[in-house]
Amino acid sequence: MFYVKIKCVAIGKRCLTKSFQVIPKRSLSTKQIGSTTSENSSTNLCQHSGASLDWKQARPFNELPTDNAFKLICKFLPGGRYYNLDSNQLEMAMRKEFGDIFVVPAVLGRPATLVTHNPNDFASVFRNEGIWPIRPFSTLRYHRRKRHADFYQGVEGVLTTQGEQWSSFRSAVNPLLMQSKSILLYLSRMAQVSQEFVDRIRLIRDPNTLEVPANFEDYIQRWLLESVSLVALDNNLGLLREHNENHADGMKMISALNTIFTLGYDLEWKPSLWRRMSTPKFKRVMQAMDDVQNISLKYIDKAIEKLEAEKQQGFERPEHEKSAFEKLLKIDRKVATVMATDLLLGGVNTTTSAVTAILLCLAKDPQKQQRVREEVMQILPQKDGDFTADALNNVSYMRACIKESMRVYPLSVGIVRVTQNDLVLSGYRVPKGTLVNMVATTLMANEKYFPHPLEFLPERWLRSAKGGDENSANSATECVQTLKPNNPFIFLPFGFGPRICLGRRISELEMELGIARIVRNFKIEFNYPTANAFKSLFVNLPNIPLKFKFTDIE
Repeated sequence: MFYVKIKCVAIGKRCLTKSFQVIPKRSLSTKQIGSTTSENSSTNLCQHSGASLDWKQARPFNELPTDNAFKLICKFLPGGRYYNLDSNQLEMAMRKEFGDIFVVPAVLGRPATLVTHNPNDFASVFRNEGIWPIRPFSTLRYHRRKRHADFYQGVEGVLTTQGEQWSSFRSAVNPLLMQSKSILLYLSRMAQVSQEFVDRIRLIRDPNTLEVPANFEDYIQRWLLESVSLVALDNNLGLLREHNENHADGMKMISALNTIFTLGYDLEWKPSLWRRMSTPKFKRVMQAMDDVQNISLKYIDKAIEKLEAEKQQGFERPEHEKSAFEKLLKIDRKVATVMATDLLLGGVNTTTSAVTAILLCLAKDPQKQQRVREEVMQILPQKDGDFTADALNNVSYMRACIKESMRVYPLSVGIVRVTQNDLVLSGYRVPKGTLVNMVATTLMANEKYFPHPLEFLPERWLRSAKGGDENSANSATECVQTLKPNNPFIFLPFGFGPRICLGRRISELEMELGIARIVRNFKIEFNYPTANAFKSLFVNLPNIPLKFKFTDIE
């Protein structure tokens, strides 16, 4: 669940040398986005068959609305138009100034970026991204390629690599992480963690008000880090228990992840000197990445020692019972290590936001919460009972609620790609090698794309209505169909295509087990305003005290 707005490897040094050049509005050259394609090339036509204009008829790239680097920097300074805006506010301010498609110029080493709010453009980019999509992540890339090149030795994971190097790594881990049957191996252990989370809620809530503390987000993070660690580190950290020797490491890991996701927005999107010199924020992020790496390695080494000890004792699990980590170790120890770190980096903060979103939506809609509860009671008759292997196949309404909550409270502002071909976007020629940010936040709240967009309506994601007489069932089905989104490229919470989120299956299992367990045990309420519930930074993060009220279900 990683979405980033960052540096394109193809840009080269031209952006660095021209970052302070004043560029008149609507006169940006293709050279500034690192294109290797000539602007007047008439043979390289747009490859998207649905484009309204072909390459010859489209307007040149240098006619796109844009700013100049000096003005852009000034707008981020105190008193400037963009000062202290979060990423969503920034995108909306730029859209108001420049329209639905524009270019943010290269500045201080950060490459020029085409920003589009047009879902037809999203379709063109995704349908032409090829088998090796490019999604850059510059600070982590620096950490692995420069700061710790001796450790990674070219095996840099899925978050920072591109092309064949990315494809080789992804091909090794996909069968173990993207197939439901592989992730279901962790169902019983993750279910136990979700039970520990429920027990923890009972311990930390106020005995009189039944509200949890304002820092409830911290406990959600502990639960999710514990769950991800089962897959990534093949280990229980015990973060939800009162006394545990791993507690300090777990809290340090959470602190490091929070630093990366909070300061990452400043380094990756805003004008920053970190590409020229080590700024204080850059140093803090590098240290946080060091902490994640070092703690991961500590528990990876423990897991390896445990497996080797079992092997010496003649014990070996059947192949179908081996963890993803154990199977990867047999292939390549470095790949297993880097995969574990990637899962921890990408799977805690994003899922924390998703869990917060679904809890808020259910708390504010008691009727839908009760419908979820009734569905869950069919698969979990006892509050602390065990989930059967196929239990989660029968919670379609709960799954629809989770999906709809991520539409109401999106996980990120947009998705970034680098174009693989010359494309026509919104009637403009966009050359190969252009960094494109596809912003969908406002589209998910637009009646044009989502009927009744401001309402929490899980029914829009149901395949069909069930139950009742034929007439009522047909009527319900018709109602569901009228709520369906009319564009498949706007709502993509886990990304799209070959580069879809590697931890998607893990995240879905965590949320489904956790929400089912919470709803089965508690009536959820939230008696405070939910305006500005999230702050949009590297991803959208909780921004208000999460003082949920959890009342036991008898």
